[in-house]
Amino acid sequence: MNVDLYDFELPERLIAQTPLKERSASRLLALNKEDGAMSHGTFADIVGFLNPGDTLVLNDTKVIPARLFGEKEETGAKAEVLLLKNLGEDRWEALVKPGKKLRRGSTISFGNGKLKAVIEEEGEMGARTLRFTYKGIFQEILDELGQMPLPPYIKEKLDDRDRYQTVYARNEGSAAAPTAGLHFTEALLDEIKAKGVNIAFITLHVGLGTFRPMSVERVEDHVMHEEYYSLSKETAELLNETKRRGGRVIAVGTTSCRTLETVGQAHKGGPLSESSGWTSIFIYPGYSFTVVDALITNFHLPKSTLVMLVSALAGREHILEAYREAVRQEYRFFSFGDAMFIY
Repeated sequence: MNVDLYDFELPERLIAQTPLKERSASRLLALNKEDGAMSHGTFADIVGFLNPGDTLVLNDTKVIPARLFGEKEETGAKAEVLLLKNLGEDRWEALVKPGKKLRRGSTISFGNGKLKAVIEEEGEMGARTLRFTYKGIFQEILDELGQMPLPPYIKEKLDDRDRYQTVYARNEGSAAAPTAGLHFTEALLDEIKAKGVNIAFITLHVGLGTFRPMSVERVEDHVMHEEYYSLSKETAELLNETKRRGGRVIAVGTTSCRTLETVGQAHKGGPLSESSGWTSIFIYPGYSFTVVDALITNFHLPKSTLVMLVSALAGREHILEAYREAVRQEYRFFSFGDAMFIY
């Protein structure tokens, strides 16, 4: 299957650079996955699409200030680091710039030496393994020196860090926000619960897979990067009960979807149980969903793994037509953009 099948025209003006003032004021395109029917509204209208007994699954990962700016100790040249995965014992997987000048054995200094990193291993496309040295508590130093890792297409600096966090973020470890969740407010979640809809949490720490574009021609040749996930016993039992009672499991975001399907595959479509580990699941058309019935998501990049995931759920033609409609209606795309509900 050729990657170009998932291409579409996206005017640059539709790439959202800043968050809306009110989270739930973003627009919502609802897409029926069976017949391709569409409707338009605001995100607050999502309540009307949810039924008592459904379970909404949210990714409670919390973004860390993972972007660091420093200097190469040997030359004083500027260096940038994006932390992706905590490997333990002060070692991190990261992306670095400029990759050609930051080689194994190089030392990067941040905050006039308050934090230092030695490059231990080199990977492809700027990936490195770093070992940090410092005095004090690493997270406190990171909070002082680090910046929120906004996607590269967002040019404006974010004044309020919390606007790149969901209101329910609690488990630190992500290099990017699960952006479908940025639309929710506490009040909206309360309204959803009052309707008899269950709220459940999973964790997937977003890593390199979000930042690395596809570089192959055939979809089947792409390999996803591993990301850490966790599903609690409480959530597993709630999901099993939801299915038994005929309710829908609705994933909020592709990260929640990938976590649920990772666990579903491991249980061969049967009852779920507590689970954690590393996932590199790649969902594209032809995939049979084992847990997820519906999905709340943002509008994604052409030819991306995320467009392929939503195409697996709703069909490529339905998705591409919905995206063409979103362009015609000038929906906002990507992290700070508008939302889609696939049901």
